[in-house]
Amino acid sequence: MKRYLTLLFLVIPAGLMLSSCDKTVVFDKYKAIPDSEWHKDSLVVFNIPVEDTLQSHNLLVNIRNETSYNFSNLWLFIEILQPDGEMLTDTFEIVLADPSGKWLGEGISGLKTRQTIFRRNVKLPVSGTYTVKLQHGMRQDVLKGVHDVGFRIEKVK
Repeated sequence: MKRYLTLLFLVIPAGLMLSSCDKTVVFDKYKAIPDSEWHKDSLVVFNIPVEDTLQSHNLLVNIRNETSYNFSNLWLFIEILQPDGEMLTDTFEIVLADPSGKWLGEGISGLKTRQTIFRRNVKLPVSGTYTVKLQHGMRQDVLKGVHDVGFRIEKVK
């Protein structure tokens, strides 16, 4: 029993340190891809409340892929709808592996997480709810090995 208490006192402080608040994060969420098979017609949608229109932000896309994913990159179609109805659409490539095939993301075992800046130093001009839609733009109808797709907004320091 004493050994378990000692372990508990070592693990809890370490966990608290790891979960400390990052004050630059405005939004950071992932959506799971069912069965890690992302169909080309499936949209990953995030509704993001924004109040601060003066602060500059970085917009990031996060991908969790299995090491069984067959490609070294991932093309995305990104659509951002502002509360006032204005829309931004773009095509964006995330490089997931280097030319030798080594995965660039963080993680151990068969799952890697890659975070990539989509836009730097952006001001979100209107307060309200922004809708971000992500769709894969690869040539295959179904991408196997994409586990989660995330979107993050952080304040520029």
